[in-house]
Amino acid sequence: MKIPLIYNIRSVRQRPVSTLTTALGMALVVLVFIAMLALSRGFRAALTGTGSRENVLVVRTGADSELVSGISRETAQILAGMPFIADGPSGRPLVSPEVYVLVSLDRPGGGEALVVARGINPEAFEVRRNIEIIAGRMINPGSSEIVVGKSIVGRFADTQIGDALSFGNRDWTVVGHFAAGGSAFESEIWGENEQFMPAFRGEVFQSVTFRMRDPAAFESVRQALADDPRLQVDAHREHDFYADQSYLLTQILNFAAVFIAGIMAIGAVFGAVNTMYAAVGARAPEIAVLLTLGFRPVSVLSSFLFEALVIAFIGGVLGCLFALPLNGIVTSTTNWVSMSEVAFAFRVTPDLLLLGLVFALLMGLIGGFFPARRAARQPIVQVARQA
Repeated sequence: MKIPLIYNIRSVRQRPVSTLTTALGMALVVLVFIAMLALSRGFRAALTGTGSRENVLVVRTGADSELVSGISRETAQILAGMPFIADGPSGRPLVSPEVYVLVSLDRPGGGEALVVARGINPEAFEVRRNIEIIAGRMINPGSSEIVVGKSIVGRFADTQIGDALSFGNRDWTVVGHFAAGGSAFESEIWGENEQFMPAFRGEVFQSVTFRMRDPAAFESVRQALADDPRLQVDAHREHDFYADQSYLLTQILNFAAVFIAGIMAIGAVFGAVNTMYAAVGARAPEIAVLLTLGFRPVSVLSSFLFEALVIAFIGGVLGCLFALPLNGIVTSTTNWVSMSEVAFAFRVTPDLLLLGLVFALLMGLIGGFFPARRAARQPIVQVARQA
């Protein structure tokens, strides 16, 4: 014979203060847990969204980032003539050789940070379909003009249209802002290759990105480039190249989420234990009546355990609600591979909310088990005397 669930609901409602206090403690743990994972999800989404599966990114053999790569003009020209490269609407191959350097920008409130300055050619906006000018205009060839990713605007000084940014011993006029679908490109400055080259590293590109005619033929493309003795390059699917850069920091953030939330969860579990032990002690007469009426000890255990899960569920729901406003908030961190700052948004997704709710129920299960077992294992005579 099972104890009706409505009995447990009423019991929880009779202790509003202790129930709410315990639930809020669990909600705080769930909030921190979801926030850390949302931070990790946002950073990974920014980098994985940077590359396309249709594109190939080429760097010097052995280079694990664009920053340490170097590709000559001659190599870039050979790559542009490969038959597996798609053509654009103008008939020109969709190839974008690019300069990649770090520049230091000042923050409005003081301090500075490293930001990627990327040299491009006109085909860059066709190679990467998710790039669009959202304010101002595109740079004019042969001029000291730049366009700035929207994540930089306002977070660094002199990034508004018409402002002049100083780096590379030159002044550069901001003529436009661009969006890139929330990817890491939005944390970059783009200018013309022929202007960036003499200002930075000279006659050398750091990478070459091109669109494949057949995206499914990547392995044959990679092998063809590896076998060409003139090139000495490594080819990566662009999406995978940038996704790999997010791996280390993502793992650290995931570990921090579990570690920090785990420590906080210990306190929340003790709160649940105390609440349930107090409930067991205060309801000795009820337990005696239940056992006398023939309810089995396992039913009593299940009943008290269900109460703990109800409290945990309330805490989990509150924690999820507290976490929802974090979604879309933009923050930034350092990409440890490129050493540049990357802006990204918290991503509170439905699966994270579900994970937070499960985490809360796990805390309730652990915190309610021992008090529930104590209630179920008490002898009827002893409980009756306490009553």
